[in-house]
Amino acid sequence: MPVHKIIQHSFNTKILIWKITETFDELFSQVILKEKTNERLQTMKSETHQRAFLSVRKLLQETGHNDVQLHYDEFGKPHLDNENHISITHSFDFSAIILSDKNVGIDIEQRREKIIRIADKFVDKSEFEFLNKENLQDYISKLTVIWGIKEAIFKIRNEKGISFKDHIFVAPFEIKDTKTEALLTFENLNIVFNVCFEEIEDYTLVYAFEK
Repeated sequence: MPVHKIIQHSFNTKILIWKITETFDELFSQVILKEKTNERLQTMKSETHQRAFLSVRKLLQETGHNDVQLHYDEFGKPHLDNENHISITHSFDFSAIILSDKNVGIDIEQRREKIIRIADKFVDKSEFEFLNKENLQDYISKLTVIWGIKEAIFKIRNEKGISFKDHIFVAPFEIKDTKTEALLTFENLNIVFNVCFEEIEDYTLVYAFEK
């Protein structure tokens, strides 16, 4: 299908979201891949992962770029030849990219009850204080936002040793707010991030910027 949604966050920042409904063959026939990327694609054992991987290249082409211009550094962070910042994410039926003149991170996650089982591994005590476990739907939604925020911030900084629970702290928020702030405290770093989020079907999209 065509691009599911475009969010023009600012003049220089755009988010594109793709709902993955195509077969592998349909997507593969519509994208340009450099040899290295094609080799990587062929090593993927899951067709779901392959389709998500290809849908990201479709989104890239929608912005006037292509896979030849996309490179990954030694830490796995993507970069574009034209020096625009880019961040990439996918989860099951959706993929998304963000392009900006600022350093950005993006994450999309399906909201699932299983996130409750791992909450202790990424949620700090101060964050649990504004979560209401009695309202199951709200609890899952907020946990998914918190996870997405920490994932997006990690993509921005991409530094070994950063702990979601011990180094990234999310300010209190309500789902209706669609934005909040977060703090990264790591070694000599104390960085505040502006964060936006929204729910798309049963998925949660999060993107973050260094303040």
